[in-house]
Amino acid sequence: MNNPPTPRPPSRPRRARTVAADASPSSVKLHKVLAQLGLGSRADMEQAIAAGRVTVNGQPAHTGQRVAAGDVIRLDGQLVRWRAEPTRLPRVLLYHKPTGEVVTLDDPQNRPTVFARLPRLRSGKWMAVGRLDINTEGLLLFTDSGELANRLMHPRYGLEREYAVRILGALSVQERQRLLDGVTLDDGPARVLALDDAGGSGANRWYRVVLAEGRNREVRRLFEAVGHVVSRLIRVRYGQVTLPRGLRRGAWMELPAPQVQALLQQAGMALPQRPQPPRRRSGPPRGPGPRPSRPKPARNS
Repeated sequence: MNNPPTPRPPSRPRRARTVAADASPSSVKLHKVLAQLGLGSRADMEQAIAAGRVTVNGQPAHTGQRVAAGDVIRLDGQLVRWRAEPTRLPRVLLYHKPTGEVVTLDDPQNRPTVFARLPRLRSGKWMAVGRLDINTEGLLLFTDSGELANRLMHPRYGLEREYAVRILGALSVQERQRLLDGVTLDDGPARVLALDDAGGSGANRWYRVVLAEGRNREVRRLFEAVGHVVSRLIRVRYGQVTLPRGLRRGAWMELPAPQVQALLQQAGMALPQRPQPPRRRSGPPRGPGPRPSRPKPARNS
C-alpha cells in the first residue's frame, strides 16, 4: 500500500499587502461590516443591501454606503451588533474532509455536507475558505469571518495550496515541464509552482504539487491536460496551515490564537485590540457517519 507524501515545510510567505478597510479611519463599508460578522459573504451582503433588506439609522442602506461608530444597522429588521474596531479574533476551524462530502449548506441531491460535521455557532455562520470537490479529501478551513474567508481565497495574498496527487503511471520529463511552464485550460492559463516526486510503488505514483490559486478542479484538469487521470487527491496545506497527521477524516480542530493571528497578517487584516482565545479546540463529526475515537494517522491505499 502507498502512503501519500508528507507535505514539505511551506516556502517563505510573501509579505502580505495590508489593504486599508476604508479610505477614512472613522468609517468602513457597510457590506464589509456585515461580512466580517459572519452574516454572509461580501457579495451576499451587497445583494442584501441592494434588495432593501438593510437599514442604517432607520433609512434604507445603499450600495457602497459607509458606516461609523454609533450607526444603528438592521438586517431584515433585526438589530446588528457591531463595533467599529474588531474586539476578538475570528474563529477558524481546520476540517479533515473525507471523500463523498460536498462543500455546500444545502445540496439538492441530499448528499452529505461538510457543514453537518461542524460545531454550531451562536451567531453568524461558518464559511468555507475555498472548496474541495466531492472526490477530493484533506484540509479545509472554515471561519466565522466573511472578510477573512474572502481574503484567504484571493490570489492577491499569495497563499499556496499544496496537494498530494496520485496518478497511474509516472510523468515524463516533458509532461513535468509542461505543468511547470503552464498549460491552457478552459478558464485560462494555469501552472504549478512546484512539482516533486513523492514515492509510490507499482503503477501508482505520488506527486507533491503546489498551486498559487484554487480554481475549480484545477489540479485534476492540469494533469488531464498532460494525459494523466488523478486517482486520488488530498490537500495537505493551505498557506502556513498543514493537515495534522493525527486528525482523522470527518474530524475538526480549532486553530489556536497564534495561527489565527498569522492568517490575519497574511490576509492584510488588522489584529483586534484584545483578542480572546477560542473555547472549544477540537471535536468529532456532528453529522451522520462514523464518529472517530482516538485520532490515528489515516492509512491510505
